[in-house]
Amino acid sequence: MASPRSFGQPGPPPPPPPPPPARLLLLLLLPLMLPLAPGAWGWARGAPRPPPSSPPLSIMGLMPLTKEVAKGSIGRGVLPAVELAIEQIRNESLLRPYFLDLRLYDTECDNAKGLKAFYDAIKYGPNHLMVFGGVCPSVTSIIAESLQGWNLVQLSFAATTPVLADKKKYPYFFRTVPSDNAVNPAILKLLKHFQWKRVGTLTQDVQRFSEVRNDLTGVLYGEDIEISDTESFSNDPCTSVKKLKDNDVRIILGQFDQHMAAKVFCCAYDENVYGSKYQWIIPGWYEPFWWEQVHTEANSSRCLRKNLLTAMEGYIGVDFEPLSSKQIKTISGKTPQQYEREYNNKRSGVGPSKFHGYAYDGIWVIAKTLQRAMETLHASSRHQRIQDFNYTDHTLGRIILNAMNETNFFGVTGQVVFRNGERMGTIKFTQFQDRREVKVGEYNAVADTLEIINDTIRFQGSEPPKDKTIILEQLRKISLPLYSILSALTILGMIMASAFLFFNIKNRNQKLIKMSSPYMNNLIILGGMLSYASIFLFGLDGSFVSEKTFETLCTVRTWILTVGYTTAFGAMFAKTWRVHAIFKNVKMKKKIIKDQKLLVIVGGMLLIDLCILICWQAVDPLRRTVERYSMEPDPAGRDISIRPLLEHCENTHMTIWLGIVYAYKGLLMLFGCFLAWETRNVSIPALNDSKYIGMSVYNVGIMCIIGAAVSFLTRDQPNVQFCIVALVIIFCSTITLCLVFVPKLITLRTNPDAATQNRRFQFTQNQKKEDSKTSTSVTSVNQASTSRLEGLQSENHRLRMKITELDKDLEEVTMQLQDTPEKTTYIKQNHYQELNDILSLGNFTESTDGGKAILKNHLDQNPQLQWNTTEPSRTCKDPIEDINSPEHIQRRLSLQLPILHHAYLPSIGGVDASCVSPCVSPTASPRHRHVPPSFRVMVSGL
Repeated sequence: MASPRSFGQPGPPPPPPPPPPARLLLLLLLPLMLPLAPGAWGWARGAPRPPPSSPPLSIMGLMPLTKEVAKGSIGRGVLPAVELAIEQIRNESLLRPYFLDLRLYDTECDNAKGLKAFYDAIKYGPNHLMVFGGVCPSVTSIIAESLQGWNLVQLSFAATTPVLADKKKYPYFFRTVPSDNAVNPAILKLLKHFQWKRVGTLTQDVQRFSEVRNDLTGVLYGEDIEISDTESFSNDPCTSVKKLKDNDVRIILGQFDQHMAAKVFCCAYDENVYGSKYQWIIPGWYEPFWWEQVHTEANSSRCLRKNLLTAMEGYIGVDFEPLSSKQIKTISGKTPQQYEREYNNKRSGVGPSKFHGYAYDGIWVIAKTLQRAMETLHASSRHQRIQDFNYTDHTLGRIILNAMNETNFFGVTGQVVFRNGERMGTIKFTQFQDRREVKVGEYNAVADTLEIINDTIRFQGSEPPKDKTIILEQLRKISLPLYSILSALTILGMIMASAFLFFNIKNRNQKLIKMSSPYMNNLIILGGMLSYASIFLFGLDGSFVSEKTFETLCTVRTWILTVGYTTAFGAMFAKTWRVHAIFKNVKMKKKIIKDQKLLVIVGGMLLIDLCILICWQAVDPLRRTVERYSMEPDPAGRDISIRPLLEHCENTHMTIWLGIVYAYKGLLMLFGCFLAWETRNVSIPALNDSKYIGMSVYNVGIMCIIGAAVSFLTRDQPNVQFCIVALVIIFCSTITLCLVFVPKLITLRTNPDAATQNRRFQFTQNQKKEDSKTSTSVTSVNQASTSRLEGLQSENHRLRMKITELDKDLEEVTMQLQDTPEKTTYIKQNHYQELNDILSLGNFTESTDGGKAILKNHLDQNPQLQWNTTEPSRTCKDPIEDINSPEHIQRRLSLQLPILHHAYLPSIGGVDASCVSPCVSPTASPRHRHVPPSFRVMVSGL
């Protein structure tokens, strides 16, 4: 793209170039035109004839004048302004002693006729000093290209085509009307005024509009204004309009005629490319109320008139200013407003032309140029007169050219000055408001200033449209009220955990707390408090901490939550494992598992966690990543779009690391479930937490699964995600702590001894021994509790000492009985049966007192068997003999006391009563029978 053109005065004139092709064409056609040349020249219509003594300065006027030509109205409309200018110049005697002689030639906007008119003027007319006119671009460009060969300077008042701005091709061409390209600096100024830095162009495929667009590209280059999209069309603009919308073009610079303008705005309505978000800038040289003229065509394209007007609302038109709005006297001594009134009075029934002011100023430019040329000739030593000019006079032609470049005065169209032959005029801005065009500002090309008329320009929104969709990157933050509420709940949970810790430490010497392993309880509380603490870290995002701090928090909160989980559940499962190890090991008489061993187990679990976390941090650490979501409309209704940003803690292989952590935690949960199931029948509440562990594992598992799923689905909503994660952690930690400590708290306040009592628990194992089931008596104590074990051992020692004293008493009684003179050498058959019944009681229930009670009950229930039983044979032989005689009593005692002594010993660890008997084996008796099942009891002792 070329750099912007620098404007300045032209340098010294180059030597005359060879005749251009157009001039050669004219020379070839000249013999053919001579016979046809009519008298086509004359005075300006209506202009007063000068005195006969005044020499004329002939000017060639080329313009369409016939009514059959569309642009003929332009020529006819400017003639009243030309007559006013010539009259005022003559009245001021600006060219004394000369007068302007404008000779008009009708070009009819036809190349051949325009070329013929030009040659008629040269051949049959006087020597014209200059050419005035040029309306139709094609005719004007052909003639302007050959002017240098004729040493003629042309001044146009209506040719706006940018093609004629090429000074290398048209060095002798000037125009008082600004070029179509002259609007581009004004557009640039407008864009800068509203700080629009991104635009798009929509151009009709016509050379005139393409030239303007190309020049605009050069003007905008280097001005920090981006042309984001350039679209062109031939007949259907809808595709191009849609592309502009898809490319997010908000400021659209259009170059098309008024017929295509209707189609463009209909497409804009269909694509919703209008309203407060868009701004259309189009040419402003359309005919007045042009939309009324083309609405029929718009309706034919299925575009209603109201839709067309709706889409047109607010567009800005850019065009040159026909007349200056300043109340300043011009070179003629009249203000532009005074001139306009005179022009309207002068034109009578002729239609107005928007170029009349430029034609008026053009006559004044010619007069001032000839005046300076005359002054230059007068000051030279050649003493050449201006009326001596001919088409081969290169010197005078250059004098006139230089005088034209020096033009500078204030006319009815503003300041008249040329830069490289281009008029530096005034550009006006109009806006379509409520079905009419309103002037909203103007641009002065000479001063390069833009003036916006106060309170006239209106935008459909509360502010000017944005040049693009303003994307406001907004970090999705965790709501401060939500964070405060959840933090308050977390603090309450930590207070509850602290209360449980105080309760556990204060009552650590109580049997209930001591049997439940207070050190493990402390670890459970510590794990819960670590889990609570992680909630504070999960709630800290970019709104509270910096990016670097957030990245550190990613690691810290993961470590805290992982360690807290393992500490709490590891301690809980370690306790359960100790109960399982004691009550499932029936072959071991004594198994002591101290808290130190449980701490080692928990430490091993934590060591596994640390290994995983350290490898994670060393190999693939967590990093702060920002996820960008699709744009959303502004909730406040502003013309901006919100692009949500969300911070995440992620790494390259996030799925693998999470899978390892979840697998380890899952195995830990399964192990806890297994232990809880195995110890479900242990009925000592102080020892067995299996029911509460199972409930805790169930709740934690369900909540973690639900929380993980919902958290994944709501990862784009940080408030919802944080709320779910925090509530899951609070619920799991709270329910776990409450299930562990609330039952102990209740039991300790209501019945502290009930939880420590042995409820005759038993483990039943099936053993195959010759297709029979046997019941194995299991006596065990909680070896884990040292204090409980010592108390039981002391009680056992006391009972053994008491049993020893009783043994001594029994032995003394026995020895005394054995020293009696009468010794019974026989036992009656009925006594043998009684002894067999007694000896069959080989096991006693829970204590020696229980054994004695059973024996006593047996004797009490069968007194006759001891004291009233008589031997049948003896009765027959000696019926007089008393069974309760002292002799019989002594005999019975001598036999019963040793038997009782041996039957009592098994209850305190002595010989088995079923195997040791001082008398004849029960099986030797023919009348032996088994003891009923009611007498077979389990012995549970110390």
